[in-house]
Formats: sequence, structure tokens, C-alpha cells
Amino acid sequence: MTTTTNTPAAVAKPPRIRWWKRPWVVPLFFIATVFLAFSVPRYLTFDPANSFIDIPDWFPPYYALLVTHVVFAAVAMVTCCMQIWPWLRARKPKWHRISGRVYVFVGVLPAGLSALVIGAITPFGPVAAASSLIMAPLWLVFTFTGYRMARQRRFVEHRRWMIRSFALTMSIVLNRFLGAAATITLLRYKDSDFHGDDKIVTYLAAGMTTWLGWTICLLIAEWWLERGTAAQRRARKAKRANQTQPPRHQATRPAAEPQPGPAPTAPLTEAPPRVPPPQAAPLPPAAEPPRVPPPPAAPAPYGSGPTR
Repeated sequence: MTTTTNTPAAVAKPPRIRWWKRPWVVPLFFIATVFLAFSVPRYLTFDPANSFIDIPDWFPPYYALLVTHVVFAAVAMVTCCMQIWPWLRARKPKWHRISGRVYVFVGVLPAGLSALVIGAITPFGPVAAASSLIMAPLWLVFTFTGYRMARQRRFVEHRRWMIRSFALTMSIVLNRFLGAAATITLLRYKDSDFHGDDKIVTYLAAGMTTWLGWTICLLIAEWWLERGTAAQRRARKAKRANQTQPPRHQATRPAAEPQPGPAPTAPLTEAPPRVPPPQAAPLPPAAEPPRVPPPPAAPAPYGSGPTR
């Protein structure tokens, strides 16, 4: 007697995508590494003198909240780059889930909450404060909505919301480049248009760059989402190409010359159709006479019965 065991079929691995087919992966990690290496170490000394931002004297916890924001935002930036790495998502889904939880609860949550406080009392003016008070809640909402979609296994919506969260996470890099360009440009007009006031130059440069930094990144993310996948783009391109070409039945063709044919013949007359004679209607069945019950028998006279 022989026994057979059913071995489970091997799960097919997703096709391997070469790194050069994702040209944005290496530059993204490089930019994030350079930015963090330039920004984070000076805050790890816990010395307010090394801060890029002037610490307000009237709010002592400001520097501690600033260091908290910088450190946890760095965690969010590193784990966010890991989240959108296609190789990690396809080959190591467990590490993708772990880094996603770290991104949400260790990165975005403390960094976003501290950004609400330091953004409200920022030394860069009311315009920059308004930008921070709008961006920080959006960052938290986008991130936790994406996390909730993943918990519900709605991965299409999860991807869309996490792309928006990624855009706000990386917007600080664009903010720094725009801030440097705006400051250099406005300093040329400091003495002529701003009467030598450094505070006005700082407020104006910070107000423009804080708004442009995250709005531009978010608009690019929305454009990327509406752009669709490669298959969807090819389908739209083919549809547009079909709409620009005229239909085949509308193509102009030269008129054909009439060909001589046989002389027309007179149509044959057909005999009128035969109409069947009308049939007589059937007679109704004769009604049967009603049945009359027989009369009851008369009672016998008294004493006429049999005697014993």
C-alpha cells in the first residue's frame, strides 16, 4: 500500500526589476542622506548655539521640541525612503510592514505633533506659522489614513495616501533649497526696498518658501497619481490616436463609373391570393330538459298495514 502526500505548489516570485529601471531610487537615497548628514548632527549636541533657528527666550521648551522634531523627522525620512523602495516591497514584505509602522508611530506622529507647537510660535513670522499649522495636520492625516487603509487591506488607497505623506515628508528638502535661493535674491534689495531691515527679509523669504515647499511637492504627487500606471498611459495614448484618425467608412473613394447592363424587364404580375370561403359558425349544443323529481308516495291509511 502506497501513500501519496500533496506538496504545496511553489509560490511564484514577482519578476525582478533591475535597479536602472527605477532611476529615482538612488538619487532619492543620496539626497536624503546628504540632507540628514548636514542637518541632524548639530542638533544632537543639544546646544542651542548650534541651532539654525533663533530660539525665543520667552518659551524655554522650544529648543527641546525643535530637537524632538528634527530627530523623529529624520526617522520618518529614512523609513519613508524604505517604504517606496520597490525591491523591499516585492522581496521583503515583512520588512516593508515593519518599516511602515516605524514610519507612522516613531517618525510622523512625534514629528508632526512637535511641528504643531514649534510652527505656531516660529520666529519666521505669521505667514510661515500659518503654513506650518496647515501642513502639520495634513501630514498626520495623510499618514494615518494610509495606515488605516493598509489595515483594512485596501492597498490601492493605501498607496495613494502614502504617496501624499511621502511628498510632505520630503518637502523639507525643497524648502531648504528654495529658502537659500529666496534669501540670496532678497538680500540684494535689502537696503533699497527693505530699508536695511533683516527681519522683513527673513519674514518674506520664510513665508514664501514654507508655502511653496510643501504645496509644490503635493501638486507633483497628485500629478503622479493622476498619471496612472504604464498600462493606463498606453491605453490613453492609443485612445487619443484612434480619435485623431478618421473612421474607415468616412474615407473618400473615387466614384465608380456605371457599367452597362441588361435592359430592364417588366415586373411579372402575380395572381391575387386565394381567400378561403367563410365557414359556418357551429351551432350551440341543445340544452337538456330539466329533470323533475318523482312525486312522493302517498301514506298508507291507518289500519291497512299487515296484521299478525
